[in-house]
Amino acid sequence: MRAVTLSQPGGLDRLRVTDAPDPGQPGAGEIRVALHASSLNFHDYLVCSGKSPTADGRIPLADGAGVVEAVGDGVTDFGVGDHVVSVFFPDWQDGGPKVGDFRRVPGDGIDGFACDSVVLPATAFTRAPRGWSHKEAATITTAGLTAWRALVVDAGLRAGDTVLLLGTGGVSIYALQLAHAMGAEVIVTSSSDEKLARAKELGADHVINYRQEPKWGRKVLELTGGRGVDIVVEVGGPGTLAQSIEAVRIGGHIALIGVLTGVGGDVPTAFLMAKQAKLQGLIVGSRQEQEDFVRALEATGIRPVIDRTFALEDLADAFRHLESASHFGKIAVAW
Repeated sequence: MRAVTLSQPGGLDRLRVTDAPDPGQPGAGEIRVALHASSLNFHDYLVCSGKSPTADGRIPLADGAGVVEAVGDGVTDFGVGDHVVSVFFPDWQDGGPKVGDFRRVPGDGIDGFACDSVVLPATAFTRAPRGWSHKEAATITTAGLTAWRALVVDAGLRAGDTVLLLGTGGVSIYALQLAHAMGAEVIVTSSSDEKLARAKELGADHVINYRQEPKWGRKVLELTGGRGVDIVVEVGGPGTLAQSIEAVRIGGHIALIGVLTGVGGDVPTAFLMAKQAKLQGLIVGSRQEQEDFVRALEATGIRPVIDRTFALEDLADAFRHLESASHFGKIAVAW
């Protein structure tokens, strides 16, 4: 069986295609899945670049989509031939947040999906949306579910709300599509006029080039008549949080999901207090939330935006493309 493994201490030049042992047949409660696609996330990049250390020989990638090849005793959710997609937290089935680390996340604390086949508990997967390709389905696990939880589960998005999205990466573009489909007004920021034009084509009502408008929080207030937005999907972290707090309405919701500008910094606490806004951190979501998300995708007809697709053996090049920040939407890997 082919598998990409990462040698310590990490780094894209330490990703290697290897011959790994076949995982065998599923036991009770397990399924065997022939994998055909994954998609890249910033978390995967942190692991593979060595910035977030993992075990020597780790198989990376948290997202995995493929076809059920065999089912073990007691499995009723899936049958042979079903198209499935992995879950980010295999031990978080439902209910409120139960996990605060990555010890059981595929591609980080345990082996991930950059390989031909896996045998895992059936509860480590959900079904994929009907009619989707494997590379489309693979975008659900991390980026898609993060956007869904941020907007719908935590912030309670409603038609008529105004949503601010930072950038045009995988989470932000999924959030744009979801918010637009659910009747929200959407504002998108980027440093690229070309990417902003594409965001408009996907349904963005207003766009802001943050290089031209460095005080973009103030610009958001202007666009909303001084009220501010109901929801901010905050992927930047400490470098952008102050502007997001300025942009949110009194009593609004900021979903803190990213660390693109760092993992620590000053928080304008008095400003946040005055806004009486809710600042909520989140990491992806539960299996039940993913099942709900799949149903929503089928109902709305949303399909993910895939920037480029790479072969499994070109995984390092796929990460270099992610590193360049030139992508719009998701970067896929298919085999």
